[in-house]
Amino acid sequence: MANARARRVSIANDPRARALLYQALLAAALIGLAVLAWRNAVANMQARGVPMGFGFWDETAGFDINQTLIPYSALSTYGRAFWVGLINTLLVGAVSIVLATPLGFAVGLARLAPNWLLSRLALVYVELTRNTPLLLQLFFWYNAVLKTLPSPRQSMSVAGVVFLNNRGLYLPRPIFYDGARLVGAALALAAALILALAIAARRRQAATGERSHDLWTALALIAGLPAVAYFTAGRPIGLEFAQLSGFNLRGGTEIHPEFAALVFGLVTYTAGFIAEIVRAGVMAVPRGQSEAAAALGLHRPLALRLVVVPQALRLITPPLTSQYLNIIKNSSLAVFVGYPDLVLVFAGTVLNQTHAAMQVMAVTMAVYLAISLVVSFALNLFDARNALKER
Repeated sequence: MANARARRVSIANDPRARALLYQALLAAALIGLAVLAWRNAVANMQARGVPMGFGFWDETAGFDINQTLIPYSALSTYGRAFWVGLINTLLVGAVSIVLATPLGFAVGLARLAPNWLLSRLALVYVELTRNTPLLLQLFFWYNAVLKTLPSPRQSMSVAGVVFLNNRGLYLPRPIFYDGARLVGAALALAAALILALAIAARRRQAATGERSHDLWTALALIAGLPAVAYFTAGRPIGLEFAQLSGFNLRGGTEIHPEFAALVFGLVTYTAGFIAEIVRAGVMAVPRGQSEAAAALGLHRPLALRLVVVPQALRLITPPLTSQYLNIIKNSSLAVFVGYPDLVLVFAGTVLNQTHAAMQVMAVTMAVYLAISLVVSFALNLFDARNALKER
């Protein structure tokens, strides 16, 4: 009895013990609420006949998807539809990141250009894209730009091999025959040799200060080795061109207007934010660095590339990560222009047909979380690598 009273007095007088007790009580309350909510959701779902498991995953989907990178038909399963939507989402995200990064860097550096007209045009671009809703910009690209293009019979053509109309952009499609793997192997070998040259050149520059001039060697490797393999293997790669058939073009590689509108919108919108990040990062580099580069005889573009931007990159990378994550998350607006991404295919059509709301939404949220974590991890590694160099 005395020991119990002593323990109570000890807890009352020990702030750390009280804090632990309160946290334990709060955690127990939250767990209790979660269990209660789960039991209530299960009871309601069972009462309404909503499926509780993932048995629908292997059922026939029964609907078509107009853009797929993997084989799919209406006879495929809901699980196959999920993978189609996921791959389409990853495609949009990857293409948009690759295009938005150089555009944002170019506009950000243009904002700091001594040319008055160039800097003002960059300012107008940044203010216009940053201060209008992304959804409105998607509608602009889809309805005001792409849908106003001519019909397939009046397609705009480039040399008779590239066609553009309101149905999409048609590019030549490569056809691979026996021996094409030899060309691919030659291309991989050329890339490996170029990477080895770049590593050797960087080490030589770090040791001696001498810059490498291996550009022509790299170009000869990347063009020469695959060309030699191509002719040695008997030209195993051909091209299929789009041709007018009836009221539409057939053949070639078709880029749908929904995909183009989504990419254009994401790229132009995000590039405005990246431009401001780049401008702030460059301005944060001490002015003395630019003056020292000028004193060494480096002209402005070379000083930016070799002195200022590498230092600014350490400041640019952390906020740039947020913009890359925004691209992934904003791609879910594809539903408004009809692009079959993960949200439209899985969290839209599949959910409406199976009514498995809890499972579908949980999987969709987990996928976006996983993609965001992978992108964050990769950029954090890049940022840490730059930070180690700084030391």
